[in-house]
Amino acid sequence: MSVDQKTVRHIARLARIAVRDDELEALARELNGILDWVEQLGEVDATDVEPMTSAVAMAMKMREDVVTGTNLQKEVTRNAPGAEDGFYVVPKVVE
Repeated sequence: MSVDQKTVRHIARLARIAVRDDELEALARELNGILDWVEQLGEVDATDVEPMTSAVAMAMKMREDVVTGTNLQKEVTRNAPGAEDGFYVVPKVVE
């Protein structure tokens, strides 16, 4: 895949980044370098590699799943700027 100046300008507009015309060529070269590197990663054979969640193998610490409190609705909503019938009151966002 190759990125040209028109594509860089479009990406910059989508990302709301101000890019001058004299910067477009350098950004296109950088993006093409990144995409070439990503394509190289696709060539790596990782069929026998186990998925990792961390660079260091470790087991998660588990605890008992025990209910520690009951009906904390009033305590939770007490510091809310607005609460009604045990629920948060928020301003309408979508018309």
